[in-house]
Amino acid sequence: MTSLKAQDSALLLIDHQVISMGFIRTQSPETAKMNSVTLVKAAKVLDIPNVWTSSTEDDNQDWWMPGLEEINPHAYANRVKRTGIIDSWDDPNFVRAVEATGRRTLIMAGTTNDGCLIYTAISAKQAGYEVYAVLDAGGSVFQISDQAAQLRMMQAGVILTTTAAVLGELAKDWATPHGAEIRKLLAENLTTAIGGFGLSK
Repeated sequence: MTSLKAQDSALLLIDHQVISMGFIRTQSPETAKMNSVTLVKAAKVLDIPNVWTSSTEDDNQDWWMPGLEEINPHAYANRVKRTGIIDSWDDPNFVRAVEATGRRTLIMAGTTNDGCLIYTAISAKQAGYEVYAVLDAGGSVFQISDQAAQLRMMQAGVILTTTAAVLGELAKDWATPHGAEIRKLLAENLTTAIGGFGLSK
């Protein structure tokens, strides 16, 4: 396993939709949203390409989560709208979009770790990609199902990580211009999280 490098990476968001976010119970859906937004902002700073996909968005009127389109309008406009395929990697349009990035390391988050994320993460790993699953940019309904999903992904060789860990690993050096921007994003993220728990800032 090599260290995470921005120039080798692409960011994949899977099913970050309004109704889908409501199924998160292992942490606050707002925390999952905050971490997802932070990842997209960091990707913009580091020029990391994004590939987004949604599930039955039009049929279920489960629209893409607000707050992301404004950061990366291109990724939003080009998101792959799956019409029922559960594992995103089974959708040829999604795979083509990932291949078009030219990146072999995939930083991946899904609304539910035990549904949206697990299948795609394992399939991408089996396809030869290095896969980082960002667990706190999603969640699950039940703790036991989240733990089972984590165990299964680890057994398949997927690297489990968090938003803060990804940002630190990508930044490399806080003293660089990009590192300083990422550090600011991380500080904003942590300040919001701490404030959300009712602790003093």
